[in-house]
Amino acid sequence: MSTSVLPTYDEVISRYEPVIGLETHVELGTATKMFCGCPTVFGAEPNTQVCPVCLGLPGSLPVANKAAIEATIRIGLALNCTIATWCRFARKNYFYPDMPKNFQISQYDEPLCTDGYLDVEVNGETVRIGIERVHLEEDTGKTLHVGGATGRIHGATESLVDYNRAGIPLVEIVTKPVPGIGALAPEVAKAYVAELRDVIRTLGVSDVRMEQGSMRCDVNTSLNKPGEEWGTRTETKNVNSLRSVERAVRSEMLRQASVLDAGGTITQETRHFHEDTGDTTSGRSKETATDYRYFPEPDLAPLAPDAEWVARLKAALPELPRVHRARLRAEWNLSELDMQSILNAGAVELIERTVAAGASPEAARKWWLGELSRRANAEGVELESVGATPAQVAQLQTLVDGGKLTDKLARQVLEGVLAGEGDPEAIMAARGLEVVSDTGALTAAIDEAIAANPDVAEKIRGGNQAAAGVLIGAVMKTTKGQADAKTVRELVLARLAG
Repeated sequence: MSTSVLPTYDEVISRYEPVIGLETHVELGTATKMFCGCPTVFGAEPNTQVCPVCLGLPGSLPVANKAAIEATIRIGLALNCTIATWCRFARKNYFYPDMPKNFQISQYDEPLCTDGYLDVEVNGETVRIGIERVHLEEDTGKTLHVGGATGRIHGATESLVDYNRAGIPLVEIVTKPVPGIGALAPEVAKAYVAELRDVIRTLGVSDVRMEQGSMRCDVNTSLNKPGEEWGTRTETKNVNSLRSVERAVRSEMLRQASVLDAGGTITQETRHFHEDTGDTTSGRSKETATDYRYFPEPDLAPLAPDAEWVARLKAALPELPRVHRARLRAEWNLSELDMQSILNAGAVELIERTVAAGASPEAARKWWLGELSRRANAEGVELESVGATPAQVAQLQTLVDGGKLTDKLARQVLEGVLAGEGDPEAIMAARGLEVVSDTGALTAAIDEAIAANPDVAEKIRGGNQAAAGVLIGAVMKTTKGQADAKTVRELVLARLAG
């Protein structure tokens, strides 16, 4: 990043207009690879899920995976795309150590799905993101740089290649440029990736786990002065969380504005995003399509999806997230603003699963948008990775509803859940946090408080019920906060009645 002083975000927006575009790669959850029968299990021992086809050995021939083609068509239909009646694969030629054939079977000028859109909600506005193309290709292998401090090739003592991932079906979803969104650019980028992830998860064609690399996002960003042509774009590669997508756009806007303010020019290049600092650093100059020397894949027949097959796939699409949220909002009796807050926090599915596990919508929303969101923000992680499951949150609320925990005690139990101590009921027992409901024990504590505060007791006997707060506080202190304040109040007033 430039060593010059960066402008503020408001200053950038006052002088420049951002244009963003996103290229998202999604590994499909098929049982076998794109062009061979090798399994696709994540986490297997290196180089144990390979064969002559995915290793690119001489004489091996690819055969297209029908399940992957069907999954790609379903993604295209869910994104309102036109499905090609005829298309074909191409060879994308370039050298990388983790690409055994020295070319990648992909699609170039004749993709499977084109010209769609996805609507996203940002700050009460609907933003339509145009989809340029959805095409199918094979993934590359994975290079591991070891012996250094950063995990990158610089400073490493050796590099290892695992070809298990080579050949896994990979769908690339490319948006059209998105201009005219101004200060909302980072939030729009995050909202788009979140919505796309929800769509694909709903279709059941991928687990879209960004932390495992089954969904990876390249973020294109450019700036231009109002009324001028779009600026030169940079591409921030392999951003692997929703939060990082937003940060990557914001960081590049600040960096590019700093360069332009100083009279410099933006270089078209790929850049790396650094999770620890939120900055991007230069990678390599960006290739153009001609650099890849695309030509039709001679070993694969063209694809011609049958119109009736496509129609059946379209008719069988599940309820998509946008429609699903509208139904939930009605069922949960929420305002648009409330639903937007849930969406912004990435909590729709978490709350829905918590409700399914037995909590009320109000209680589920309270926990996920309150204590758990605060924890996720403090730790810089996605809400779903904070350390509590919907089932645990529902169990916690059941203990509150059953009078075994107060809200204050429940927060202490939640701390135990997040610390990995187990489920709420076990933590409550282990920590001795259950509400004191023994009337005899409470009566003894009340009598002790009355004896220690005779003047307060006289005020209550005289009709000043507000004075009961002093005695309630004393009882809560004696019981270490494990008494129910409402119950204590009722017992105090009954004890001093008349």
